[in-house]
Amino acid sequence: DLMAHPDPERWSREVVASLLPWQPVIDGDLVPGRPADLAAAGASADVDVIVGSNADDWRLFVVLNGSLSRVTDDVLAGPVSQFGFESAAAYGLPDGGLDAYRAANPGASPGDLLAIIETDWWCRIPALRLAEAHAPARSATFMYEFAWGSPVFGGMFGACHALEIPFVFDTLDLGPAQMQGSLLGDAPPQAIADAMHRAWVAFAATGDPGWPCYDADRRATMRFDTVSGVVDDPRAFERELWADTLRW
Repeated sequence: DLMAHPDPERWSREVVASLLPWQPVIDGDLVPGRPADLAAAGASADVDVIVGSNADDWRLFVVLNGSLSRVTDDVLAGPVSQFGFESAAAYGLPDGGLDAYRAANPGASPGDLLAIIETDWWCRIPALRLAEAHAPARSATFMYEFAWGSPVFGGMFGACHALEIPFVFDTLDLGPAQMQGSLLGDAPPQAIADAMHRAWVAFAATGDPGWPCYDADRRATMRFDTVSGVVDDPRAFERELWADTLRW
C-alpha cells in the first residue's frame, strides 16, 4: 500500500521518505534528540567511535521485495519529494536532487535510483553526519565503507545491507548457517574478513582500527573491498548534495 500510494497525506513524511511504517523515534527519554546533535553537543566526547555504511545498502530491500524492477519514475518521485534537497539549487536542476542523482548515475533505472537515494538517506548520510559531529571531540572518530558486492543473482544485491557482518566477525565459513550466507557466493574473499575482523578487534582493544582519524579536512575513510585502502572524502557528491537537509 505504501509503495502504491506514496502520499504524505496518507502517510507521515518520514514513512514516505523511508518506506518503513515502523522506525525509531525521538521520545525525549531513551532517544532524547537527534544523535548527531547530541554528539556535537558533547554527549559522546569520551567515546571512541567507528562508523560507516555499505556502498549499496538499500539494494537488499528493493531486490527482495521486487520493487527494483517495478519502480517507475512516478513512484520514485513520491518518496524523493520528501527529502528536501535544498542544496540541489546550486546544480541548476529543475527536479533538484533527483536530477542530480540521474546525472551522477547515467543509465540507472528508477529502481536503481531509489536504492541509491534510500542508501544515502537511511545509512550513508546519517553515518557521515555522526562522524562530522563527533570528529571535533577529544576521543577518536573513524570512518569506513564496505564496498564488496555479492556475486549472487548476477550481482543484483551489490554491497547490500548486513553483508559486512560475516566479514567483521570472520564467520565466512558458516555460509548458509548465518543470515547473510546465501549472499556470500561460493568463494567470499577471506582477505576482507581478515582485514575487517583485525580492525574491529584492534578498535575494541586499543581504540585504533589502523587507519587515520576522520576529520573535516581530509575525511579519511577506509574502504573495504577486494583491494582495501584509505580514500579521502569518497562521498563528496552525496555529502554536498545533502548538506542543507535536516540533521539525522
